[in-house]
Amino acid sequence: MDIIKEIKGGLIVSCQALEDEPLFGSANMALMARAAKEGHAVAIRANGKDDIQSIINETRLPVIGIVKRNYQNSDMYITPTIVEVDEVFAAGADAVAVDLTNRLRPDRISNSEFIKSIRCNFPKLMIMADISTYEEGIEADSLGVDLIATTLAGYTSYSKQDDYPNYDLIYRLSEKLQTPIVAEGRINNPAEAVRCLQNGAWSVVVGSAITRPQLITKRFTEKIKEFYKSN
Repeated sequence: MDIIKEIKGGLIVSCQALEDEPLFGSANMALMARAAKEGHAVAIRANGKDDIQSIINETRLPVIGIVKRNYQNSDMYITPTIVEVDEVFAAGADAVAVDLTNRLRPDRISNSEFIKSIRCNFPKLMIMADISTYEEGIEADSLGVDLIATTLAGYTSYSKQDDYPNYDLIYRLSEKLQTPIVAEGRINNPAEAVRCLQNGAWSVVVGSAITRPQLITKRFTEKIKEFYKSN
């Protein structure tokens, strides 16, 4: 459980690029992770076996691994089945982040069965539960996960939709549970990251605001366009 102590009060950087993005590729993500390390990130969240392995070799930081995979019969896409968990484990990640929302899993097993299967097959792999609501966080805690992340708040059809981090969800879960609550989702600047910590977050995950330059650039260009339209 040393990784939990290592990430307390720190910034975890999500280094991901999908196939249609300019920085796609494990070599690029390894360099992105190195840059994050130089900025004093305490851990990296990474997608896919190749990226995970490259980032571990490059940084030696703790890595929370995921595999994003779409299934036609389910809305889940973050490490939704034991197949993806196996890929994360084989890549050497310290922890696996899994979708633990109330949506139907591709293999139709329950969240309880899923967590039991991970514990049975990969007993040394830490589990981060990606949830979207307070009730899902409570269930994740009851299933004995190691970390609970607010990653999917606002990304399920039934969770609160907002342009900002769900500070209330972070606060309520951290007040209620002993399991560390990791703030993730829609954190766009340092002030928002600090506010998440003030609301009880154990640590903070930031992705797009740091590691997707095309989106960062777009934020600037849109503001510039707004300026010219209003003048």
